[in-house]
Amino acid sequence: MNTWEELEPVPLSTFRNHPFFVNLPMPTVHPIIPLTKDKEANVESELLTWLDKQPCDSVVYLSFGSGGTLSAEQMAEPLGADSASGSFFEAGGNVSLTASYFPDGFLERTRGAGMVTATWAPQVGVLSHPSVYGFVTHCGWNSVMESMVHGVAMVAWPLYAEQKMNARALVEMGVAVRPEAGDEGVVGRAEVERVVRLVVEGEEGKEIRGRVRKMQQSAVEALGGGGSSGGCLSRLGKEWWDGSTG
Repeated sequence: MNTWEELEPVPLSTFRNHPFFVNLPMPTVHPIIPLTKDKEANVESELLTWLDKQPCDSVVYLSFGSGGTLSAEQMAEPLGADSASGSFFEAGGNVSLTASYFPDGFLERTRGAGMVTATWAPQVGVLSHPSVYGFVTHCGWNSVMESMVHGVAMVAWPLYAEQKMNARALVEMGVAVRPEAGDEGVVGRAEVERVVRLVVEGEEGKEIRGRVRKMQQSAVEALGGGGSSGGCLSRLGKEWWDGSTG
């Protein structure tokens, strides 16, 4: 399973011990993650070059994933919020953006203070960069794992499938905040700015970032020698070996 013991102890315990599952012919559950992509070696990216020029802990990264779709009206709100707040930001790259999605004058007003890409973003390289401080994410599980492993606090903005469940779990863990949509179902720029500032500023943001970094350390320990995920992977290998030789 794409998780680790210390991240989701209750669901994993339920799989193993709840009578409903115990009485079914269920396979053994092996949480062997977090396994994420390494930073691409020698990758050349305009985004990473831009990040190298930014101060430490100054950038909020925004990406809705390769399958994310927002209306032009909704896309204009987070970009308008970033512009209004004057903070650094990076609008990510795994979705194709066209000029019609941006508020009038947006690219001109933010030139130098922000970065927008319409091509694929090297997300692991972005999230592991020391200038990146927060992640506005659609809560796809791979993105969640990458953010956790690199200790980046999240603004949870789910779009479809299991992402709403993921977002709720992240908020309950205290490692993310979730914006609220208005009456028309659109998350306004004031709300976007509120949750971004909540993550990157003040005492509550400090606590959220602290919890994410504890999860980051937990992930490192899980994969290390004697860690829970390392142990599960070893047991899984033994099961496969015994099955092939027995």
